[in-house]
Amino acid sequence: MARVPFIAIEGPIGVGKTSLAKKLANQLDFHLLKEIVEENPFLGKFYDDIAAWSFQTEMFFLCNRFKQLEDINKDYLNQKKPVIADYHILKNMIFAKRTLEADKYDKYEKIYHILTEDMPEPNIMIYLTASLDTILKRIEMRNREVEKNIKASYLSQLISDYEIYMNQFEAMHPHIPVIRINGDETDFVQYQEDLKQITDLVEKHLDAFASK
Repeated sequence: MARVPFIAIEGPIGVGKTSLAKKLANQLDFHLLKEIVEENPFLGKFYDDIAAWSFQTEMFFLCNRFKQLEDINKDYLNQKKPVIADYHILKNMIFAKRTLEADKYDKYEKIYHILTEDMPEPNIMIYLTASLDTILKRIEMRNREVEKNIKASYLSQLISDYEIYMNQFEAMHPHIPVIRINGDETDFVQYQEDLKQITDLVEKHLDAFASK
């Protein structure tokens, strides 16, 4: 685990990870690490035909996230500069397991473990959840061209996949606290009080980390 604060935010598409990461980075004065999404040249094709374009899409994300984390580790964490990211590289396995055929998944999993073996772990994980209705509304509001063909059935399954994976993550990484936030009940974009409650909770965990 990195010995400098490193927070990662995870959750399904459209749940508000980047919005929360930006606000917490500003509140805590942390460097903000944003994942590359719309720059993926395969993403639009992926949402049109998942089976045909899943391997190219997942490999692009894996390689870019690996490079981002490698740079963050060198330029920030190793320099004792705290970081908050709007993703964790573990999400690659959530998506790959859902979208890749068995033979391609096996190859992908091997590459994933080779690349991530020495990657820094977060000190704190924030897990955002929300219902399908809430996520669909937020995706519609942000109006990204590449997301216009996302199927509700895919998002529904993704919500379930995330819940399973995060439960496994907590069991396998008891040293990393997971802060769960219900996006149906909390609107940290519109309501400052909701943001303050989240910030206070994160700061308590940071204080506990610092005292170790």
